[in-house]
Amino acid sequence: MSYYVTTPIYYVNGEAHIGHAYTTFIADALARYHRLIGEEVYFLTGTDEHGQKIEESAKKFEKPTQQFADEISASFRNLWDEFGISFDQFIRTTDKDHMTGVQKAFEKMYAKGDIYKGNYEGHYCVSCETFFPETQLIDGEFCPDCGRSTTIVKEESYFFKLSAYEQKLLDYYEAHQDFILPKSRRNEVINFVKGGLNDLSVTRTSFTWGVPLPESVGDSKHVMYVWLDALLNYITALGYGRDEAKMDFWPAQMQLVGKDILRFHAIYWPAFLMSLDLPLPKHIGAHGWWTRDGEKMSKSKGNVVSPKEVADVYGLENLRYFMMREVPFGQDGDFSQRALIDRINSDLSNDLGNLLNRIIGMSGKYSDFVIDSSDVMTYHKAEMEEVEAVLGSVERFLDEVQTHRFLEELWKLFTIGNKAIEAHAPWVKMKEGKKEEALALVALVANILAKASVLLHPFMPTTTATIADALGFAIDTNAYNDLVKGGKLLPTFTIKQVPPLFPRIEAPLMDQAPAAQPNAKEEEAPKKAKAAAPVEADNLITIDQFFQTQLKIGTIVEAEEVPKSKKLLKLQVDVGEEKPRQVVAGIREYYEAQSLVGTQVCVVANLKPAKLMGMVSEGMLLAAKDDEGLSLMRPEAPRKAGSSVG
Repeated sequence: MSYYVTTPIYYVNGEAHIGHAYTTFIADALARYHRLIGEEVYFLTGTDEHGQKIEESAKKFEKPTQQFADEISASFRNLWDEFGISFDQFIRTTDKDHMTGVQKAFEKMYAKGDIYKGNYEGHYCVSCETFFPETQLIDGEFCPDCGRSTTIVKEESYFFKLSAYEQKLLDYYEAHQDFILPKSRRNEVINFVKGGLNDLSVTRTSFTWGVPLPESVGDSKHVMYVWLDALLNYITALGYGRDEAKMDFWPAQMQLVGKDILRFHAIYWPAFLMSLDLPLPKHIGAHGWWTRDGEKMSKSKGNVVSPKEVADVYGLENLRYFMMREVPFGQDGDFSQRALIDRINSDLSNDLGNLLNRIIGMSGKYSDFVIDSSDVMTYHKAEMEEVEAVLGSVERFLDEVQTHRFLEELWKLFTIGNKAIEAHAPWVKMKEGKKEEALALVALVANILAKASVLLHPFMPTTTATIADALGFAIDTNAYNDLVKGGKLLPTFTIKQVPPLFPRIEAPLMDQAPAAQPNAKEEEAPKKAKAAAPVEADNLITIDQFFQTQLKIGTIVEAEEVPKSKKLLKLQVDVGEEKPRQVVAGIREYYEAQSLVGTQVCVVANLKPAKLMGMVSEGMLLAAKDDEGLSLMRPEAPRKAGSSVG
C-alpha cells in the first residue's frame, strides 16, 4: 500500500513560526508511522512563492523578487532539515517543473470549457490573496478574514466555472462523511457551498510575479492567480503534466492545512480536481491556530514563538511531543512555557523516563543487567492482556489525526508499568527469596517500554531509538509486526545504562513574552472591522474558547486557615506536577480546613498566579453556590491527580 501526505506549501512572506512547525510535525509523524507499518510513503512539503504580496514584500526589502523568495524558502527548508523532518520532496512554486504542470492543467481546464475569459471587478485583499463580494465585507471595506482594507480591482481575467461544481461538491461531501477532518468542520464548508458559489477569477494582469498562461492560449499579459497555481503543487510534485512518474501516489490520503485555508482546500481544490478528471484526496485535515500565553501572536507585539528557539532550549522532541499531545486536532492551542514544562516533567520525566531508569537500576541490582522475558506470562498475564488491549485500540486515532488521543491512550501503557512495580514490589520479592518473580516484573516493564516505544517512534524518533537500543532491539517494521501486532516478547538481552532522558526543569528557560503592545498601524483597520463585527447573543463562546481553559483533578494534601481572614483557606493541591500548587480559596465559611485533606477537587490550572492577602494562589477551585450555600465540584469517583476535565 502507498500513503501520500502533504502539508500546505508555506507562504514566503516571513520565516517559519510555531504554527508551521505544528503542521509539519503532524505530517512527519504520520509519514513515519506509515513507513513503520510497512507502507510506501511520499511526504510533500514546500513553499508558495508567487503573488502580489510576495512582489510587494520583495520591494519593501529592496530585493529582486526571486532572490527574496529564494532566501525565505531556504529558511524553511533549512529549519525542516535541522528538525529532521522526513519529507520526500520540498517543492517550490517557482520550480520550472511545477510551472510546466500548472500550465498543462490550465490547458486541460480551458479546453474543457471550465475556464473562460471575462472581466472582473471586485474587492481584493492583498494579504489574503482573495477576492470578496461586497456582502461579505465588514463595514463595506474590510476583509472578513484579516480585517485589513480591501482594494477595488477591475481588470480582464480568466474565470474557473466554480459554480458548475456546486452540486457535485455537495454530493461528494454527503457520500464521504470523513472527507473533512475533524468532522466538526464539515458544516461550515457545506454551508458556504450551499450559500452559492461564484465563478473564480484565476488570472491577473496587474502584476507579473506568477506562472504565465500556456503559449497555446496566446495571452501573455496574464499570470495565474495564486490559488490555482499553489493548489496544483500537490499533483505537479508527482509529475503531473510531465512524466507522471509518481502519480500512482495520488490520491493523497491526508492533506493537512490550517483552518484559515480550509475553504480553498475543501472547495476550490476538489473542484479543480473534478475538472481534471482526477480523484479527490481521502482526507483534508484542518487544524487550529496557536496563541502564546493566551495572546494572539504578531510581530508587532513581539510574542511570536520561534520553533527553533524553543527546540534549542527545551529539546526538539520535547517540543514535538508537547504540540501533538497538548491540543485536540482542529482546536486552537496555546503555547506557554509552564504548560510545556508540565508535560516534560509529568509525562516524559515521571511517566516514561523514570520507568526506564527504574528497570535499569533494578536489573543491575538483581541480575547484572540481564533481562529475560521467559516468565512474564507466568506471573503477569493480566498486565499483558491490558497492554494488548491498549495496543489493539490506540492506532485508530491516527486515522482521524487525533494525535492527542493517540498519545493519551499510549501513555496508559506507562501507567500499567508503573502500577505493576508498586503492586508487586520486586524489592520485597528479592528479600523474600522470590527472585524469579522479581525478574519477571522487570521483564514485564521492559516489554511494555519496548512495545510503547515502537508506537511512540513516529512522534519522538531519536528518543525512542535510544530506548530501543538500551532494550536490545531496533525500531523498524519487523519490530512493529513482532512487538505490536504479533504479541511477541523481547528475547533475553543485556540492558544498556543510559543517562536520564528527560531531566526535570524547575523554571522557565526562555524570556517571557512581552505584554501585548500592538502598534497603531496594525490595529487601525482591524479596530474598524471589530466595531462592525456581529456580537454573539447571550455571551456564547465557541468550543475552541472553552478548551483554552485547562481543568484538572487535584488532590488536597494540606489545608489551613488564613490568619486574619474569615473567608480564606490556604490549600496545597496535587495536580500531578512535581510539587503541589498553593491555592488560596474563599471557602472557609463552608468547609473546615482539616475536612478537605485527602479529598479531590476540580482546579482551573492555567490561570495566571494571583496574590490574596500577600499569598500567591496558583489556581482556582470550581464550586456551585446558591441560597443554601456552596459546594465544591468533585469527581464522581477518585481520579489520578492531574487528570484532565473536559
